[in-house]
Amino acid sequence: MATPVPASPPALTDFRRIVIKVGSALLVDSAHGRIKLAWLASLVEDIATLHARGCDVLVVSSGAVALGRTVLGFPKGPLKLEDSQAAAAVGQIALARTWAQILGHESITAGQVLLTLSDTEERRRYLNARSTLARLLDLRAVPVINENDTVATNEIRYGDNDRLAARVATMASADLLVLLSDIDGLYTAPPAQDPDAAHIPVVPRITAEIEAMAGAAGSELSRGGMRTKIEAGKIATSAGTHMVIASGHVKNPIRQIREGGRCTWFLTSANPVRARKSWIAGALEARGTLHLDEGAVAALRRGASLLPAGVKKVEGSFDRGDAVILRGPDGGEVGRGLVAYDVTHALRIMGRSTAEIETLLGVKGRSEMVHRDDMALGVE
Repeated sequence: MATPVPASPPALTDFRRIVIKVGSALLVDSAHGRIKLAWLASLVEDIATLHARGCDVLVVSSGAVALGRTVLGFPKGPLKLEDSQAAAAVGQIALARTWAQILGHESITAGQVLLTLSDTEERRRYLNARSTLARLLDLRAVPVINENDTVATNEIRYGDNDRLAARVATMASADLLVLLSDIDGLYTAPPAQDPDAAHIPVVPRITAEIEAMAGAAGSELSRGGMRTKIEAGKIATSAGTHMVIASGHVKNPIRQIREGGRCTWFLTSANPVRARKSWIAGALEARGTLHLDEGAVAALRRGASLLPAGVKKVEGSFDRGDAVILRGPDGGEVGRGLVAYDVTHALRIMGRSTAEIETLLGVKGRSEMVHRDDMALGVE
């Protein structure tokens, strides 16, 4: 099996918004069921360095079930669903507290966000989660994200948060996803089984050949293995996010990447904003139409969001988060976007100023009918 043609990896300093995924096997001492505090402190030092440079940092952290099962005295081995849920409920408290304390030592505020798969796939909940993450980042907090295992309806996988991390990176329009692993990247074959396996430093594109290189899982606490990391890479790179797999079995693992330590980069030719706009423009079925005045059209083309005042007519039947067509005074399509209000509320506030929204709806809604980040214009 041929090794892909080498390409140059990017520099860590090139990225502004970074998602870091930490698995249970790295974070939790399996023998004692406790967090590896010294290692976590070194990772948080790296996060603080990125933060001080102006980067937005998000963390996807496993470990809740691994911590909670020890507190509750569950034996080693697979747990029943209800026991996994109970362990997650107990362990999540300890996990969040530890992240908050150690980030606090670096004068960084932590924000806990629990997500389920449907939160990343159902557009209304997706927009809510995206807005929460965006606001936390605006406030210079570090969101610490985990799967909401207490309400999981299928078997919980310790550390199998690779795909969740990729979806978070897509949701947050991150330009880099870092998967800290128990292996320092992708090899041509599982290195534990094949002594001739060669390390691959850069993957320009995930092909069938690359997928075939993914081996099975390697630890009790992390059952995702390289296969889920490759799947995460497909999600991330298709959304314009670069991804890197690096070893977490070192202190200051992010610094190791920055200084050229062994890892595997998965490259993308797109960028998060362009990929997201392509998805909005072509992959979603429009549920309605907003007719705009000339001033609103001109504002959109200058890069502004669509405010209710610029909407003159509303058609269709749509919910918040659905795709809608934006049309100008001549009826021509200006673009498409994800609308921030359902059709009932949109009809109430169209043509009105932002200051009137609370009076008209009884709640303080969003200022924008369609945010510029959730919009793809025809000229883009």
